[in-house]
Parts: sequence; C-alpha cells; structure tokens
Amino acid sequence: MLQSIYIQNYALIDKLDIDFSSGFSVITGETGAGKSIILGAIGLLLGQRADVKAIKNGASKCIVEAKFRISTYGMEAFFAENDIEYDPDECILRREVSANGKSRAFINDTPASLAQMKVLGEKLIDVHSQHQNLLLNKEGFQLNILDILAQDDKQLAAYQQVYANYRQVCRELDDFIEQAEKSRKDEDYIRFQLEQLEEANLKEGEQSELEQEAETLSHAEDIKAGLYKAEQLIDGEEGGALSQTKECMQTLQNIARVYAPASEWTERLNSCYIELKDIAHDLAGAEEEIEFNPSRLDYVNERLNQIYSLQQKHKVDSVEALIELTADYRKQLNAITSFDDRIAELNNRKTALYEEVLKQALQLTALRTASARHIEEHMKSLLVPLGMPNVRFAVELTPRKEPDAKGMDSVTFLFSANKNGTLQNVASIASGGEIARVMLSLKAMIAGAVKLPTIIFDEIDTGVSGSIAEKMALIMQDMGRQNRQVISITHLPQIAARGSAHYKVYKEDTETGTNSHIRLLTQEERVQEIANMLSGSTLTEAALNNARALLAGNSSL
Repeated sequence: MLQSIYIQNYALIDKLDIDFSSGFSVITGETGAGKSIILGAIGLLLGQRADVKAIKNGASKCIVEAKFRISTYGMEAFFAENDIEYDPDECILRREVSANGKSRAFINDTPASLAQMKVLGEKLIDVHSQHQNLLLNKEGFQLNILDILAQDDKQLAAYQQVYANYRQVCRELDDFIEQAEKSRKDEDYIRFQLEQLEEANLKEGEQSELEQEAETLSHAEDIKAGLYKAEQLIDGEEGGALSQTKECMQTLQNIARVYAPASEWTERLNSCYIELKDIAHDLAGAEEEIEFNPSRLDYVNERLNQIYSLQQKHKVDSVEALIELTADYRKQLNAITSFDDRIAELNNRKTALYEEVLKQALQLTALRTASARHIEEHMKSLLVPLGMPNVRFAVELTPRKEPDAKGMDSVTFLFSANKNGTLQNVASIASGGEIARVMLSLKAMIAGAVKLPTIIFDEIDTGVSGSIAEKMALIMQDMGRQNRQVISITHLPQIAARGSAHYKVYKEDTETGTNSHIRLLTQEERVQEIANMLSGSTLTEAALNNARALLAGNSSL
C-alpha cells in the first residue's frame, strides 16, 4: 500500500512530502486547492503521458516519487520477469520529466519503461475518478467487471489463446485465397513462359560454346588456309622449321667433341624439335577437322538467335539467368497447383479451431453466468442500505452471433431503483447519485476479488448527501479494513468524518507565487475542517458541535 509520496516542481507544487496511513483516509480541500494536481502526479507513476506544461514555472524538471509496502500482495513474479530487485517492504516508483520533454522512469532505482511502470502501477493503485462513472455505458467495461468478479482469468486466457490461433488461421486462409486468385490470373502467362523456356532446353555454358563455334564456321576457309600454311612452315618439304632444326642439331653434334657447350644446345634443340613436331601434327589434324559446313552454321546461328531473343524478352544477359528464371516459373506454377490443397488444409484447421473456440466460450459463459447471479444478489445487499429499498440490479448475458476476443457474451448491467420499474441499462436511467452508489458497490465487490493495495476515490460521492453519504463512507471504511488502503477525495463532511486519517489540500500565496500543499490534520483541526464543510467559511458553534458528533461516531479513531 502507499506509504508516502514526494512531489517536486509539479504544477502549483513546489515541494511536497507526505506520509499516508493504512485503512480508510480522506482528503478534503476547497475546489481548486490542488487535489487534482496530486492525482495528476500519481498518474505519472501509473505510466500516463507526461506534459511539460505541468512542470512548475521556472523549474528544469519535476519529480514524483512514491513508496509502497507490497509484502502481502504476491508481486514477486513481476520483479523476477523484469529483472528488477524485489523489496517487499519498500517498493519505490519514481518519474522525472524534464522541461525539454524527456521523461525517465525508475522502479527501485532501476531504469524502467513506461509500459513496465504502467503494469506495476495498475497492480498498486486504482484511481476511480468521476469520468469512470461514464464507463458504465461501455459494454467492454461491464464485461471486464464481470470477468474480474467471476475470477475467470485462467479460463479467459485459455479461450483467448484458442481464439488467437483461430484468428491466425483465418488470416492465413484469407491471404492464401487472395494469393490463389491473383496467381490464377497469372497462371496462363506463367505456363506459357515456362513452356517456351523448357522447349529451349538451355544448358549452362552453351552460349559461349556456340558463339565460338559460329566464329569458327564463319571463317572456316581462312582458318584452314592459315593452319595449312603454319603446318608447312614447320614441316614443309622445302625448308620447313623441322628440317632446319634437325640440320642445326647435326651441325652442333659434329663440334660437340671439341666444344662442350654444343652438347647442351643440341639437347635443347632436340626438345624444340619434339615440340615442333607435335605442333605440326596438331595443326595437320586441326586442318583436316575444319570444314565449311553451311547447314551447321545455320543451326548454330539459329540457336544463338533463340537464346538472344529469350534474353532480350526476359531482360537478362546470360543462359544461366534464363535457367534460373525457368526454375522460378516452375516453382510458381507448382505453388498455384498446390493452393487448393493448402486452402483445404487451412479450412479444416479453421473448422476444428472454431469448434474449440465455441467449446471454450461455453465454459467461459458458464463461469460468467454463475458469477452474474452472485453479483445481482450482492449488489442488492449493498445498494438497499444506500437508500434504494426497491432496487433491482441484473447482469444480462446475450449470446453474440460470432465470437470475439472476449468470448461469445454481450453483457449489460440492468438497473431499476423504483418499485415495479422496468429494468434498463444502468447508464441510461440512473441518476448521478445512483450511478455513484452503483460504482462504489461494484468497486467494493472488485476490491474483495482482487488483491489491490490502494484504491483512490475521486469524489465518488457526487450527487449524494446526508445519511446516504455516511453509508457510502461505511462501505469505504470497511474496504479499508481488509488489508487494503482506501483514500477518498471528498466534499462531504459525513464521509470526511469516517476516515482514520484526514488530509487537507490548500493553497498558499507567497512572494514567488501560489503553492499547493497537503498536510495531515490533528483531531482539533479535523473538527474545524468538517465544521467548515458543514457551515461554510463562517464557523458556528452548532457546526463545531455537529462536526464533533460526526467524528465521535467514527469507531476507528
């Protein structure tokens, strides 16, 4: 529960450091004194968006820090999951907002994200402001209350997992159908392109080989003449290189006996002779192979033109790219032909998951229905003492046509405060005071179902007064006894007198400007504050005596 809060340079607050009591406490103060400012600062600790305009004029940053005792609320898992040190006796939330717009958040002095602070904040404090009364008109809010009171979180989580799987399959199926329709429009085109490429029967490296062969066939006569001439220069009968080399070798052999270097040169020339002889043989063989073949040249040129045409058509520059494109078209065509099988498979999965969704939804509805009957009885027991002797409160569950993320139930809170009155949507017919009492009763029930350390009521007593206000105070007082801290911001003396601790918010003008403050009142100061709430600014002895009487009825003092 909230032990203390420290606020610096926020709105009209220069510096504020206040400890809070356990049980039921009240906060009073004139309109505009700064109660909403304190709630705004607490909102920063709950992960709400920071507004640099809220920083006190002239300050570089504002700081809001709160300390909580959480030893009995089972929050260890949150700290373990987020790798934050767990201290059951002192959990510290701090938010710093700079004038340049930067915001920093800390949990137990560990930097934290606003998402983390929001999750933890929702486990620590529930701030009920007047605008929450408007939520009674929202079906989602009513369903959320029903789920909290039904304590169906495990069943709801199981349902939502199955529903999420079902929606995922629905999305996959829709995507596949869309792809199939689009692909089928392209099927004829893809099939034609694939057939044309497959008919070409392309081979890697084929283009360069054909281009070389085309060059050879186109210049066959020149090549044949050149090979013949080269072969004759090496091995011709009239002064070929071979005969001259052989003659040179014989000459050197003749002088080798008297001139030693000649032997080495002879050996080297012999190697050249052998190589020249091999070359001459190869040239003669190549010459025989080279023939001018017009039909073969026509075929090669036709094949190359086919390749060039395909490359130009598909905007690629190699046979390898065309082969890769062929494989891609084949893959696309295979995918198109397999769409029907995949769609059938997904349809089967969708049907099976839908049946599971309905099964889980029925179990969820059963829990909600049982809880709804309990809520109706409990709400009547709470509302009758609050000045509604003829009240009827009903939780109506209507089946949805199709499941959604919350199940198959549409929930409406029905209400009638008058005898024999027609049950209607609570938000449509209840007055402001009646809605306040309904919301307080719902909050009291929720507090009993959820281990929430601190609840802050911001003028939940709007539209009520007198004995009804006192009975509302008794409900909040009782909530504060259940290992819980309840703080009520109120303008009603009947509620203010029931707090075990009473804090006053007030403004003070100084030379530097106006500052808001909050302080814990002594018993005598409480008498004067409640007397002021009873009679206004002019204190009367009757008001003082009335205030003492109200406080005397508070058994917690």
